[in-house]
Amino acid sequence: VLSPKQDKPIPVYLPVDNMFHLIDSIKTDTLLGLRNCAIVETLYSCGLRVSELEGLNLSDVDFSRCLIRVTGKGNRERILPIGEKALAAIKAYRERLDRESGKSFNKRRPEEKTALFLNKNKRRLTVRSIARIVKKTAIESGIALSVSPHAMRHSFATHMLDSGADLRAVQEFLGHKSLSTTQKYTHVSIDKLMEAYDKAHPRK
Repeated sequence: VLSPKQDKPIPVYLPVDNMFHLIDSIKTDTLLGLRNCAIVETLYSCGLRVSELEGLNLSDVDFSRCLIRVTGKGNRERILPIGEKALAAIKAYRERLDRESGKSFNKRRPEEKTALFLNKNKRRLTVRSIARIVKKTAIESGIALSVSPHAMRHSFATHMLDSGADLRAVQEFLGHKSLSTTQKYTHVSIDKLMEAYDKAHPRK
């Protein structure tokens, strides 16, 4: 006997205004503040998995062409556009990091030279640490929802689709092998569909 197919839960996401408020609320007067801002900006700008953000190296960021190289599931690599605000946040963080390091680039540990985002001990940030940072920034901004890196990814996909992005383009951004995986994000845009229907259909 086959059990009824369970619907996948609708992904949690933040409305655009809440997302902007979260980012704008991050204090950037310290090195860690600049780092946290760069992390949140990058997650939202590119819709990355938290493991993909963890694995980013400085050499993966092409500042001149506004591109980022991401290694996803199955070690599959993809090249994605990255927004100017995210790039500016990364640049500000890395410049402050260089100023505060107290030693020349060549004298730093290998991981310190390669990893894009570092912890206080100049080691690559872990998935758990990134999740903690995202949750903390959301709490400090006053957002009641429990925000995770995955919620940032859901928000990216939802906002892109709501703004008219092609489903296959969003699939490429998210690194999904199957289009059906990306289609779950169309369900959270039902309010937009209802709004369009109410405005456009002649016989409601």
